Parts: sequence; structure tokens; C-alpha cells
Amino acid sequence: MIVYIDNHTFHYETENLVRLFFPNEKISIEKEIPEDIVPPYIYTSMRTDDKTVNAHIDVRVNMGVFDKTSVKDISLTTDDFEKTAEREMAVCLYTLLSEFTGTKKPWGILTGVRPIKLFRRLSDEKGKEYAESYFRDKLLVSDEKIRLSEWTEKNERKILALSTPRSVSLYISIPFCPSRCSYCSFISQTADKAKKLIAPYFELLCREIEYTAEIVKDKKLTLESVYIGGGTPTTLSAEQLRILIRTIRNSFNMSVCREFTVEAGRPDTIDEEKLKAISEGKVDRISINPQTLNDNVLEVIGRKHTSAQVLDVFGLARKIGFGNINMDLIAGLPTDTTESFSDTLERISELDPESITVHTLSLKRSSRLTLQGHSIGEDNAAAKMLALCLERLPQNGYEPYYLYRQSRIEGGLENTGWSKKGYEGIYNVFVMDETHTILGCGAGAVTKLKNPYGNELTRIFNYKYPYEYISGFEEILKRKEQVRAYYDELP
Repeated sequence: MIVYIDNHTFHYETENLVRLFFPNEKISIEKEIPEDIVPPYIYTSMRTDDKTVNAHIDVRVNMGVFDKTSVKDISLTTDDFEKTAEREMAVCLYTLLSEFTGTKKPWGILTGVRPIKLFRRLSDEKGKEYAESYFRDKLLVSDEKIRLSEWTEKNERKILALSTPRSVSLYISIPFCPSRCSYCSFISQTADKAKKLIAPYFELLCREIEYTAEIVKDKKLTLESVYIGGGTPTTLSAEQLRILIRTIRNSFNMSVCREFTVEAGRPDTIDEEKLKAISEGKVDRISINPQTLNDNVLEVIGRKHTSAQVLDVFGLARKIGFGNINMDLIAGLPTDTTESFSDTLERISELDPESITVHTLSLKRSSRLTLQGHSIGEDNAAAKMLALCLERLPQNGYEPYYLYRQSRIEGGLENTGWSKKGYEGIYNVFVMDETHTILGCGAGAVTKLKNPYGNELTRIFNYKYPYEYISGFEEILKRKEQVRAYYDELP
């Protein structure tokens, strides 16, 4: 699909909107407009009157049998010119593509990752009713997603109030997995192939944690939450998990930490000894992630465990004493149906975990599914699956407490964290809202320094791959000094 960009800078929004309606097509952005444009193509143009604030927006969708143009003239103030012009062009493009495909997208023209953050900002500025009307009238968001946004934002707000200007959270990356899931695009490496790297990586990771803790102590920062993720942290041995958790507890002032999560992840990496090591470390929240309880789907996506193992591991975690367990599901997995997803949802609800995170399949360029030519479903199955969640989870005492979206997500939908009262995963809220500084340790981790008196973010990147992390470790420690310098300059 060729998309022509004529005299405007709204490339990103235009491409994302087109991809929303043509998720399986390669999209080419062209700025040179040929004299004779051959369909199929999408043409977007904007003309302004010299340096005034009047704009003429012209959008054309020509698919051969469908050839229509949407034109809009707008007069704006200089303050909101760019933002409003971009939105008006998006509305023109969305209207034509919706008419051509015969579909409407539940999030309308909103393509951003953090819709709840936008909803909160609008609510704070002009009230909740204004935020709702803006989502509905300006962004064309469906009533269902507006209600979900309002509900989620209300629950998020209570968590955000816990953060102070000196608050930080800690993310620890364990970039190893027993095998690579077909939908995965993360940088994690299979434990078999990277076996020789795990020990040296682990030793340096503990050093980075201790180094980071020294900065936190020196700058008098408050550690609010800890999240050990990956990858699959439970690819580590029980003894390594003990040492890792002990290193964190010995290095940081954990008396003020509100939440400590270990993403136990895949059931085929979890055993009694590892769960005991985590429990003995006084970790108060774990995540066991089946993704689905359909064994056929598990096989298709490359998960090396069965649904029976999920149930066994969950029961074992309860027996050991874990009282705060999250479980992840994915809507829209290959070969999964609305009926089988409904069965998964029912069986997970019977386990009664404290929280359930429902992701929608997102097909990244580097995932095996994408490379094998898998297409995003056309029957709107993922949307039906999310509708089941919205209907059933509240009946079982769950409420949405955080929500975010990803690029190339099926149906332009969303990922939502559902929890029972008092069991919200606060790290999830802090990181998605960009509430306060996130200190990242390990390969692929990103430290995000958040100005507590503004919206500015400063990012410090660790090397992506374990072998890079090991060979470039001294450079990583040097980069960490930027954290100290950053807080030296704050009031």
C-alpha cells in the first residue's frame, strides 16, 4: 500500500491509521508525488495560507473500485494549529478507510500507547465529562472504550497518588527463556543456546544492582516497587533466585518498598524449590502466565508446557503460601477461537487469582509468526474475546486498573490489567503512566528518568543482548552515573 504525504509532517499518525485498516499489508510512505498516480493508493495533503492559521486538508483513498476524497477547511489559533490539523486530517482519513472497509475501530483515530494518560490529563484540565466528549467527538472512540477508560483511570489515580518527587521503581531483566514463543519479539535468548552466558551475566547483574542501590541511597530516593521480568526469570536456578533476591534486599532500603514482583512466567520453568526460594525472599507478588489453556494453541505458539502443568503450578504456589498471583492471557492467538478462549477464561476464573492481565496479540516484525507470514485475523475474534473479559471479569470481582496499547496490535485493541480490590500491580501503573523514574538493570533494560516537576523523560539504555552486556559492563556502570548527575540538578 502506497501512502503519499504531500506538504505535511504527520507521517507517523498517517501510517498508523492506514496500518489499522490494512494490518497485513506492507505500507510504503512516499513524499514525491508522481504526475500520474496509479491506484491503489492513499493521498494526504495539507495547504496553508502563507503564515496564517488557515489550512486546507485533502485526503483521497483510491482503491480502483473505491475512489473518494474528503476535504476539510479549518481556521485555527497558532497555539493548537499542529495538533488540531493532525487530528482533522486523521478524521478525514479514518472516515474514508472506515467506509471502504465497512469497519469501525473501537479506539477511533487514537493510535497512542497510553490512552488512559490522555484521558486523565483531559479530566484534570477540564473535567471528566469533557474528557469523555473529547474521546467520543474528536477522537471517535467507542462508548465501550470510553467507559473502560474512565473506569481504569479512576482505579489508576489512587495508585499514582502514592508516588512522591523522590520515588523510583526498579526493573531487573532476566533475558533468557526455555524456548522462544512464536509471537515473541523480545530480545530474550533460549537458555540452551545461551547457557554459557547465564553465570557471568548473573554475576554482573548483581553488581549493577548494588551499584544502582548506592546511587539511590546517595540521592535519598524512595524505592516504591521492584519487578523482576524478562524473558523468564525462573530460567534461573533456585539458588540464583535466592542470591538475586537477597542482593536486592541487602542493597536497597526495602522497608519503604510497597511491592516486589517476580514474573515466574512459564509453568515449565517453575518447580517447588524455585517457588520456595522466591517465597523465602519475601516476594509478595508473582505472575504465572499460561497465555491460554488450550493445549493445541500452546503447541502452535511454541509453548513447551500443557494446561495441566499450569493448574499444577498454580496449586503448588498456593500451597507454598503465595496470596497474590497474577495470570496472563493473550486474546487473538493463532487457531484460538472465541469458544476456546471463553473456556480458558472460565477455568482461569475458577482458580481465582488476585489479578488477570489480558493482552491482545501484537505481531512485531521480528516474531516468528510474522516471518512465517501469519496474518492478523479478519473475523474480529480478538475483539469478541475482550468483550467476554469485560462482561465476565467484573462478575468475578475484578476491575481494570491499568491499560496500554502496542503498535501492530490486533484490531487496534488494548492490553488490560484486571485485579481484585487491593491487589493492583502498582509497578505496572507506574511504568505505563511514566509516573516516576524507573531504574533498569540488566540486558535490554532502559532507565527512564522522570522529571517530577514536568513531563520530561531522559532515557539511559543498557546493551540489548547478554553477550554485549557482559563485554560492555564497565560502560553500563558509567552510564548509570547519569542518574546521579540527573538528581544533582533537580531542586
